[in-house]
Amino acid sequence: MKKYIVILSFFMALVSCKHENKTPSTHKKTVPTRVKPKSFGYHFEKTKSFLATTSDSSKIWIVLAVNRTDRANIVKMDSIIVPKDLSGDMAYYLPFPFEVDALSDVKKIILFSYATQTFAAYEYGELIRTGPTNMGRRADKTPTGLFFCNWKAEKTTSTFNDEWDLRWNFNIANKLGVGFHQYELPGYPASHSCLRLQERDAKYLYDWADQWILVNDQTVKFNGTPVVVFGSYDFDAPKPWSQLAKKPKALNLSESDIEREVKPFLPKILAEQQKRESAGK
Repeated sequence: MKKYIVILSFFMALVSCKHENKTPSTHKKTVPTRVKPKSFGYHFEKTKSFLATTSDSSKIWIVLAVNRTDRANIVKMDSIIVPKDLSGDMAYYLPFPFEVDALSDVKKIILFSYATQTFAAYEYGELIRTGPTNMGRRADKTPTGLFFCNWKAEKTTSTFNDEWDLRWNFNIANKLGVGFHQYELPGYPASHSCLRLQERDAKYLYDWADQWILVNDQTVKFNGTPVVVFGSYDFDAPKPWSQLAKKPKALNLSESDIEREVKPFLPKILAEQQKRESAGK
């Protein structure tokens, strides 16, 4: 009998080691209700033809996102890539995973993928918002790495051109003058380092993300919502989303992909979050 007890104990210990004391997150998550499309696939279509036959705004928004553009710029495109089934929610047509376990203790975080020209906002590891972005052009690439949301303004003027109005601007690199904001999306990286967004996404993040908290309007006491910008863009290749016509999942980012990108920054992110929460901010 003792022999069997020893074997059983060894087996239970072995199983528990595989879990490595993985404790499920106790944080309350906001889990969106999502409608999944009946099928996945993409095809090229003449822009005029699509716009002439589609009046459903929800479908148009999806096509704008897939082509990383906006209403003003899509009409300038001869052809666009269109999902064969537009009955699903936006998140199904963009590359970020719905859940990232590695982020389960992070209250809020925004991720920007240079390679796919998309962003994602997560609460405790659950995707709550995603959309297109146009990041820095070849001559003015958007810096990558960990940043934090600093100050925000409903309307600011560009430091590159005083005729450019930036709506729903949220600075993430104060000395560099880099932030995410609403501005036109031509469908490729075109900015002077900033992260351009459709207005509805810029306004959402503007309201959702937290600003820094300063002491005497000078020293940062608490950092705002963390932002991780990662990857690179091949400026000499066709637009990455053109691959979707042959490979519908060509741009998909896996949970492990995101974990690999954020893991080096997690200690800093969680330490800053703890400081802010301890102060009740």
